[in-house]
Amino acid sequence: MTGIRGDGICDLVVVGSGAGGLAAAVTAAKAGLDVIVVEKSRYFGGTTAFAGGFLWIPNNHLARAAGMKDSAEEARRYVVALAGNHFDSERVDAYLDAGPQMLRFFMEQAGLKLLLAEVRSDFHSELPGAVKSGRSLFPAPVHAGILGNAHKRLRPPLPETGFMGVPIDMGNDLLHFLNVTRSTKSALFVAKWLVKHGYEMLRYGRAMEAVNGNSLVAQLAAAAMQEGVTILYDTPAVGLIERDGAVAGIRIGTSEDERQISARRGVVLASGGFPWDLARRAALYPHPANEDQHFSLAPRTNTGDGLRLAEQVGGQIITVANNGAWMPISRLPKPGGLTRSVPHSFMASMPGVIAVTPEGRRFVNESVPWQDYCEGLLTARRPGMPAEGFLIADHRAIRDYGLGFVRPAPVPMGPHLRSSYLMRGKTIRDLAKGAGIDAEALEATVERFNSDARAGKDTLFGRGGTRYSRSMGDCRFTPNPTLAPLETGPFYAVRIHAGDIGTLAGLRTDGKARVLDTGDRPIPGLFAAGNDAATIFGGAYPGAGSTIGPAMTFGFIAAREAAAAGEPQWA
Repeated sequence: MTGIRGDGICDLVVVGSGAGGLAAAVTAAKAGLDVIVVEKSRYFGGTTAFAGGFLWIPNNHLARAAGMKDSAEEARRYVVALAGNHFDSERVDAYLDAGPQMLRFFMEQAGLKLLLAEVRSDFHSELPGAVKSGRSLFPAPVHAGILGNAHKRLRPPLPETGFMGVPIDMGNDLLHFLNVTRSTKSALFVAKWLVKHGYEMLRYGRAMEAVNGNSLVAQLAAAAMQEGVTILYDTPAVGLIERDGAVAGIRIGTSEDERQISARRGVVLASGGFPWDLARRAALYPHPANEDQHFSLAPRTNTGDGLRLAEQVGGQIITVANNGAWMPISRLPKPGGLTRSVPHSFMASMPGVIAVTPEGRRFVNESVPWQDYCEGLLTARRPGMPAEGFLIADHRAIRDYGLGFVRPAPVPMGPHLRSSYLMRGKTIRDLAKGAGIDAEALEATVERFNSDARAGKDTLFGRGGTRYSRSMGDCRFTPNPTLAPLETGPFYAVRIHAGDIGTLAGLRTDGKARVLDTGDRPIPGLFAAGNDAATIFGGAYPGAGSTIGPAMTFGFIAAREAAAAGEPQWA
């Protein structure tokens, strides 16, 4: 543990240092509270540091300034349509009211640099209340030097999401990397980027331009440190302290070295949910979820600590339509027999690519968001079967767009073929036999898809039929930018699993971010934000930033509630 010896006392303890926890810490510190953040790992940033860093905030001031029309009422209609029977009016209304306030607070008072994702539509653009753009924002790149020496504590991004170790800004730079062989401007951009990255690696041992989720948590942590927030690293929270019927602090450390931190205004749980709690995963996921059957992109320290702490004092866990924040992933072989998980947040929608089950059949509109893609795969597989399938591409598509960790031309594919990460066949039948896919079914699937693609209409799943779907394709292809036949051999496959980037089931909370007990009564002094609290969207995903937006908003709400509370008798 770093920064505290023996027992301590403060106003507010925050468990976890992702976007939700840091948002609570900054808000509370700005209100004059003495705040301690306890972080189980040696890094701050949690799952946010691995993510794209987007925030989904309807009716925000940046969209209004850009002339985009939106309202809380329209956003509510959209969430009602998405959440269905899981709609939680109290928390959704609290979020829609406080989200724009939170955003303005962090941009104007904490110096957070965010940009409007003007081309990002809501994921379900066909539903009432959806908008073409304006609700998703992303962090501007920042230099990690804003953290001083604490930049060494910033959780590194997933190397599999970059290119040759270079983190790619999902807001601005991605198109340059995808167009590197088709645009002189993009080629020059990428070349300069690689030179800069090489210099930073030699001098600092890491990329110093923080982008995506790394930028967001770097900015939040810098604001927290400027306000005097203490962050304790390598510090697990093992229990809650109760006084006079209220949560009044936490126990930290191990059974051999346990300490206490008293908290006059309570505790905020924001420890990242339970993606690495194998027992809870097995109980709540709809498919086999052992460590060798289900793969999470979240940090391995996210083992459900916040949920267990709350349960110790009567906290209630609730489930939703999807208990995981699903993400398609592939497994990349590494030296020494190890494998790493590669996220597939897009690419399946590119023309010349389809997704199939081992039975050789398509199971989803490949241009839907990652949550829906995995939901389709889970539905297609029988109970007890591994949640896995394949992405199939022809030679033109893989050279244009890549496939999983396979990068577009001119990056060679040979190493991935030799490792068997990438499978290849001269014909569709050859590919199917090598990959273990039903050959006759796959041939029939490709034949039907190719016929549809030539006509520009997916008669099976309607791919390219919505604004969001079309935005995920390649505008060079008409009349449907997501469709092109698979006809240029050889053909390729990558095995895909339904993994996760976090969890969506969690603690039942109210509109003030207070944890509720099994009788739906608030537990005094106990709050939850981020993935420790159950999602407000019922297991659906409204748009880019649907976890981080609520995480920061309810962290903000929790801190305001704690700041408004009076001093307890024991203080």
